Amino acid sequence: MSEQAVVVVVEDDPNIADLVDMYLRRDDHRVYLASTGEKALEVIGQRSPDLVILDIGLPGEIDGFECCRRIRAESDVPVIMLTARDDEIDRVIGFELGADDYVTKPFSPRELAARVKAILRRSGTPREPVGGVHKLGDVLVDTARREVLLNGEPVSLASQEFSLLLFLLENRGLALSRRQLLGGAWKVDWVGDERTVDVHVRQLRRKLGTDLPLETISGLGYRLG
Repeated sequence: MSEQAVVVVVEDDPNIADLVDMYLRRDDHRVYLASTGEKALEVIGQRSPDLVILDIGLPGEIDGFECCRRIRAESDVPVIMLTARDDEIDRVIGFELGADDYVTKPFSPRELAARVKAILRRSGTPREPVGGVHKLGDVLVDTARREVLLNGEPVSLASQEFSLLLFLLENRGLALSRRQLLGGAWKVDWVGDERTVDVHVRQLRRKLGTDLPLETISGLGYRLG
């Protein structure tokens, strides 16, 4: 990642776009704006950003979900999705398409800027607290290559899903609260809905199978056995 991170903000509301632009530039990011999915894909292709902030409710034929799908087909650039709705199904769809984080409007621009900074830091310097290859039932996790295999076949995880799996692996055998998981895997003080952890856990279980030794601790969070 370059010293000055390139961030593409895809938002059709000019007031929100300008506000996000202002806060990101304060953190010395180079920001490019797009108001439609079509324009976003064009800008992303031209600028090769380090991160994309993507509104779900875009006008035109390419909404945020479709835009995310097309981005992920070509790149593993981190994507933060924005939405005016707080439906869990939106979060699930976004994460299934490869989004790394999810922010519901109205949101604090400072919080969004903090999440951007945390994701850029993590993607720029991948954390490898437990080196080597680790076996979890039928799942193999190669932390050096950031690869996951299920029964010998590669599994595509969003970068946030992989970060969550790494943090669970780093603390294998320990019962971790949702807030601990948010702080450890997201690397940002969380002020939103802690259930975002549950959505990511469901994605890990769906992609890696029921043999993954990830236990739900009632009233607390999760433990990787």
